Amino acid sequence: MLLVLDVGNTNTVLGVFARVAKVNPAEAVLSPDAVRYERLVANWRVATIHTQTVDEYGVLFRNLFAMDNLEPSGIRGIVISSVVPPVDSTLRQVCERYFNTKPLFIEPGVKTGMPVQYDNPAEVGADRIVNSVAAYEKYGGPCISVDFGTATTFDCVSPKGEYIGGVICPGIGISAEALFGRTARLQRVDIRKPSRIIGTNTVASMQSGLYYGYLGLVDGVIELLLKEMGKDTKVVATGGLASLFGSGSKYIKMVDDLLTLDGLRIIWERNLPAKRETGSAKTKGASASKTPDASSAREPASSTTHARAGLRDDSKPWPGSKTSSR
Repeated sequence: MLLVLDVGNTNTVLGVFARVAKVNPAEAVLSPDAVRYERLVANWRVATIHTQTVDEYGVLFRNLFAMDNLEPSGIRGIVISSVVPPVDSTLRQVCERYFNTKPLFIEPGVKTGMPVQYDNPAEVGADRIVNSVAAYEKYGGPCISVDFGTATTFDCVSPKGEYIGGVICPGIGISAEALFGRTARLQRVDIRKPSRIIGTNTVASMQSGLYYGYLGLVDGVIELLLKEMGKDTKVVATGGLASLFGSGSKYIKMVDDLLTLDGLRIIWERNLPAKRETGSAKTKGASASKTPDASSAREPASSTTHARAGLRDDSKPWPGSKTSSR
């Protein structure tokens, strides 16, 4: 199984993918390419807590696995997208201690298959690249992925599959907190779509302002993006509140709650061939009768592994991208 983690500022989303054989079982054993992790068997959303220890995360993950009758020992690979650097070291230790697997972090040097046209590609958040890869792979280009998170991001991909940039806005949660925190007599309300736009009480008026005000922001940004990218551009939404705003938007036609998880899976698979090539190089001088080490297909290779094996090192910011000017 493959464990994928998307670590955001507010929430962490986890998913477990199981292998799906494309051929009969006998051929699948002989060919690593015959099986792919395409079947999502479980997914969870938990709070991102910066102060949790390795063991606290380990207990949490094992409890989540137990809820869905999954065995941690069945995990053969882990891939992580994180925009919270303070927890990266902790999660790395969790993966090694509780799953006996070194995780692949989405970071400069990892093969994404998507050239990045940002002025400084190293500045692009890992989650934005992951969403863009998944949106282009699943829906084609040109496309825009809208991620409703702590910040709401609009990420644009060209018809050729190039990441060309995007827009970052304060999330609806941040906007609501500013309203609640800066006003003495306005109480907290749920963020929801009201039955009518004209509120007849304070709560309804606030809900109307939050929902329709933010929906206007979302549609306004997308409208301007479509003028630059073309009217045939596909727009897909993801994130915690994607369904709420996607249903009311004039331009969002698809809501994909699993977009980021699929993107992590896709990038993990794109890094597998390098590992297999490394494994072949290591066993080239061995006897032909020996079976190659099965662990060679477990994890994607890092740039360090490439260097040791004498392979080409693509460890510039987001391979195929602009050169970073520092």
